[in-house]
Amino acid sequence: MTASAHDAVEAVWRIESARLIAGLARMVRDVGLAEDLAQDALLAALEQWPASGVPDNPGAWLMTSAKRRAVDRLRRDRMLDRKHAELAFEVQALEQAVPDLEGRMDDDIGDDLLRLIFTACHPVLATEARVALTLRLLGGLTTEEIARAFLVSVPTIQQRIVRAKRTLREARVPVEVPRAAERGERLASVLEVIYLVFNEGYTATAGDDWLRPDLCEDALRLARILAELAREEPEVHGLAALLEIQASRLRARLGPAGEPILLLDQDRSRWDRVLIRRGLAALDRAEALGRPLGPYALQAAIAACHARARTAEETDWTRIAALYDALGQIAPSPVVEINRAVAYAMAFGPAAGLEIVDAVASDPALAAYHLLPSVRGDFLFKLDRREEARAEFERAAALTRNAREQTLLLERAAACAGAPG
Repeated sequence: MTASAHDAVEAVWRIESARLIAGLARMVRDVGLAEDLAQDALLAALEQWPASGVPDNPGAWLMTSAKRRAVDRLRRDRMLDRKHAELAFEVQALEQAVPDLEGRMDDDIGDDLLRLIFTACHPVLATEARVALTLRLLGGLTTEEIARAFLVSVPTIQQRIVRAKRTLREARVPVEVPRAAERGERLASVLEVIYLVFNEGYTATAGDDWLRPDLCEDALRLARILAELAREEPEVHGLAALLEIQASRLRARLGPAGEPILLLDQDRSRWDRVLIRRGLAALDRAEALGRPLGPYALQAAIAACHARARTAEETDWTRIAALYDALGQIAPSPVVEINRAVAYAMAFGPAAGLEIVDAVASDPALAAYHLLPSVRGDFLFKLDRREEARAEFERAAALTRNAREQTLLLERAAACAGAPG
């Protein structure tokens, strides 16, 4: 196969794979089988398109090929344990779905994608399994790409995906949009996965790079799809708003040598104003639905305060502190408290921030959280308690697994050395 033909097939797969798997999952009611059928169709494309050319509607071609394989698979699997009449009826139902694909392919695609998102992010799966399966089925990433993004081995990702499919099958999780009674919990699981993927790209937990923009783009694309499919859910728009605004800063977060640049030191002319406008519009949509803002929408409102400030000095820290107060009320956590402490320090002075941080410093959940000593070190530095600040920055550097962040923290520690305490 020529390189150009292979690239064309790969590009089509990136665009169509989620739609293809989603449509197949609705029909066969098994995401694992749906992906297998989609992969079979991809192999057929790799064999045939170099000679025949890329069809006018490649998505419809792949779906037709996959559906025919579904019919063949059904015949093989059911022949031994189904009466012929029952088999014929079921096969006929699938075969009737094959013709006229170009005219009807998009009819159910929105619902199909929504079903697939809810299934891949089902709470019955462990968090890391939900993330891997979502990137595989909806992001179109290979196991190698997912492994590279999260700095784990390819076999580990393969095992997570295989176990996730098996768990869904054994738990008989239906490929459907959940009913109203369980939609809140299930939607929270979906949003959590997208948020985790974005955050791993925005501030990598380990490795040599501080940012992994590809992961941010994958999460942002999923958030946009979800916002189109679930327009009446304010938290969906809240998450989309948060990610749009956060993503707007990506170019400004790295220096010429790849070193991290913190928010208040960033060149705001490098912020992407298009993404900011998209984020503010998504936040408006969340607020227009007239329901109390949830955790993601509140975080988006905080991000909007930064986005609207032309300079760091113009930031409305008093409003940000109030928004963190609200966030702490509806989604209390020690990490929220640390962020609230930063806002209070900026609005009311470092002593106010230190008081909040010290109140949660003994929480076991923060024992290995490097941002606790990092933030505490910053407050101590501003209070001219330099020796204490140095010790905190060094402790933070020892806890982080990201090389870029470790360098930054050690530089801050060195700046404290020898200064009066």
